[in-house]
Amino acid sequence: MNARSRLVFSLLLATTLMASPSFAADKKSAGKSPAKAAPPTITVAVDATQAPRKIFHAKMTIPATPGTLTLYYPEWLPGEHGPTGPVQDLAGLKFTGNGQELKWRRDLLDGWTFHVEVPAGVTSVQAALDFISPAGSGGGPYTGGASATEKLTILSWNTVLLYPSGYTSDEIKFQANLQLPAGWKFATSLPVESASGTEVRFKPTSLTLLVDSPILSGEFLRVVPLAENPHQELDIAADSASALDIPQEVLDHYPLLAEQAFKLFDARHFGVYHFLYTLSDHVAHFGLEHHESDDSRVDERGMVDPDIRLLVAGLLPHEYVHSWNGKYRRPADLATPDYQKPMQTDLLWVYEGLTSYLGDVLTGRSGIRTPEQSRDDLALIAADLDHRSGRAWRNLQDTADGVPSMQGAPKAWESWRRTLDYYDEDVLNWLWVDTLIRQQTQGQKSIDDFCRIFHGGPGGKPELKTYTFEDVVQTLNQVAPYDWRKFWSERLTGHGPGAPLTGIENSGWKLVYDENRSEQMQATEGARHSINAMYSVGLALRDDGTVADTIEGMLAAKAGIGPGMKIIAVNGRRFTGRVFRDALKSGKSSADPLELIVQNTDYFRTFRLDYHGGEKYPHLVRDESKPDMLSDILKAR
Repeated sequence: MNARSRLVFSLLLATTLMASPSFAADKKSAGKSPAKAAPPTITVAVDATQAPRKIFHAKMTIPATPGTLTLYYPEWLPGEHGPTGPVQDLAGLKFTGNGQELKWRRDLLDGWTFHVEVPAGVTSVQAALDFISPAGSGGGPYTGGASATEKLTILSWNTVLLYPSGYTSDEIKFQANLQLPAGWKFATSLPVESASGTEVRFKPTSLTLLVDSPILSGEFLRVVPLAENPHQELDIAADSASALDIPQEVLDHYPLLAEQAFKLFDARHFGVYHFLYTLSDHVAHFGLEHHESDDSRVDERGMVDPDIRLLVAGLLPHEYVHSWNGKYRRPADLATPDYQKPMQTDLLWVYEGLTSYLGDVLTGRSGIRTPEQSRDDLALIAADLDHRSGRAWRNLQDTADGVPSMQGAPKAWESWRRTLDYYDEDVLNWLWVDTLIRQQTQGQKSIDDFCRIFHGGPGGKPELKTYTFEDVVQTLNQVAPYDWRKFWSERLTGHGPGAPLTGIENSGWKLVYDENRSEQMQATEGARHSINAMYSVGLALRDDGTVADTIEGMLAAKAGIGPGMKIIAVNGRRFTGRVFRDALKSGKSSADPLELIVQNTDYFRTFRLDYHGGEKYPHLVRDESKPDMLSDILKAR
């Protein structure tokens, strides 16, 4: 619900209350504000035994007084940056008090709010609800996505609870219990009071900590210890035992990730940390940060298939960095008191952008990626953004500002639409910052020094310390005096032309294109069943010839080809990926145009593209005229 809607609702509610006798009586008592009731303690018992059916049953006991009890279903979730609470998957809602069913109604201005009529004599309300996890691998974004299979589930507490209005999420206490399917194991950072068989009882905790502590559970679950003092572990659940047969040399990098992160930040703001890693082809794939854990989900063979492993290599480091940058340090306008107040996302270029950069740095420093793989990944980021046609109309700041309303934007027209560019473009921008700090200090300081000041401190336990744009600028100036305000203003409001490549160039490397697909490009095309011709004719294709996207201003788009169309034939031959690539190659030595027969719904057209540049794929090559900062940035500390 937006701010204007909340104001209208507040005025309507105030008008109703003022018309009631009880409110009139209160008015007579000399303007004293009534004492705020003590924050409630709520019990919630979740039955996850039907997780393979993708349905979760929850029962709650909520303290109440006669009148209207207003309950919220969490709407704005930390890390999701929008009103993404999956209320559409809430079902079976029922309220009782003293054994009788109570009337309730959803708020007309906010579908995440429910008003329950509590009669005299009722001191607690029993609420029953079901959460229906989406089938397949789709559903809403993040915790609203598919989260259960025959063999595993990820329980996000925000999906199975309601909480009363009038209190912050820190004030409300929850006593949570969970019942799991027989034979399933579980992992979580949430403190456990007792566990017996399929029953788990958690220690009483705040609503904030509960929502911040998902549960990973499954028949096949492997625990990999990473570090002690504080305890850190990698918890991996999969749809098969074979998916957990991970080479030891792969697992060996994750203790190094924990070590390198501490050397970067010089503090840990958690008592424990659990990497919750889900390997399944049948859940939504994403990463979501929590203070003492993460919820990361990839393909079932994400740890045993080298290509898939390479594609998702940066996910766990990214979410781990969020424990410092996003959970401990958070933009003030993203640190809301509950899950109903809208968040303001203008500083996501720090929250997500800096995390993306530092996550990639730690992926390199821990050896999860080799130096060459790290450079290939950076080259792909740079090339994609250098061909982002949407920067002609939309600046980087707006990609952050617009997140709450654009979370579900389709992939088609992504280049022109420009959706979540604050992730990748700020990898380039923060690399630029890192190189500037090194230049300004003659190599004596780097982004590491910024991190120690901004994200350091005593550590030892979760806490929240907010920041503003001014805090970022001041800390950067503390590390290396420079006009950082102007720097970021230009980065955030400029339109190019092209991507900000100065950081790459400052670091002693150059972006170039040739006909050779990098290991990263081959893995991407193979695992994602795609063909990348964005840097040649401006086409992103699926391997059946369907056009996933076009780059406005490049040859294919100018000719009239658009997303959703399908290439049927190339130079008179039935389309395949190999036929298409061979045609690009042969065009270098031929004066004939590239001829494409394209299906557009029920119609067919022939397009002739006068292109003779061959295949083009991005790489970074050394610029020997400059010092190699990039290799030092990626080197283990």
